[in-house]
Amino acid sequence: MCRADFSPLLYELQGGAKTLTPALLRQGFTLIELLIVIVIIAMTAAVVAPNIGSGNQTATLNGAARELASGLRFARGHALSYGKESTLLLNLDNNTYKITDKNKQYKLSKDIEVTLDIAQSQLISEKQGGFRFFPDGSSTGGRITLELAENKRQLDVNWLTGQVEIDDRQE
Repeated sequence: MCRADFSPLLYELQGGAKTLTPALLRQGFTLIELLIVIVIIAMTAAVVAPNIGSGNQTATLNGAARELASGLRFARGHALSYGKESTLLLNLDNNTYKITDKNKQYKLSKDIEVTLDIAQSQLISEKQGGFRFFPDGSSTGGRITLELAENKRQLDVNWLTGQVEIDDRQE
């Protein structure tokens, strides 16, 4: 049987009794050490927490821009495929849009502010308007601006080609 030798950890007292070395008797953390660690954690959380919220806003805005771009591209493809005009109509009052020959009304987040910059002929009212795509792929063109807090995305529709692009540069 093998026995462990703990003699280096022990030291002799004057009476011949053996006890643990002073370094081994001191275990744990002082109250000051614990308070310093808690303060460091609190300061880190205060710096990181606001950045987490803006990440969610950016993701929401990017998702809405991609969804809207997809709808615009679908409308253009529909016009090309079926050889007839196709539209995407936006309602700025309730942040919804509808595409020709689709019975569904699509919703964007209520927190997103939507601005339309389109041809006058495509405005139905102050809060409604859209994009018209023609059988040759061209369109009435224009821009949709999506804003959420300090984040902004712009969707540009080229009038000549009908091409849809998302521009996420900050101005």
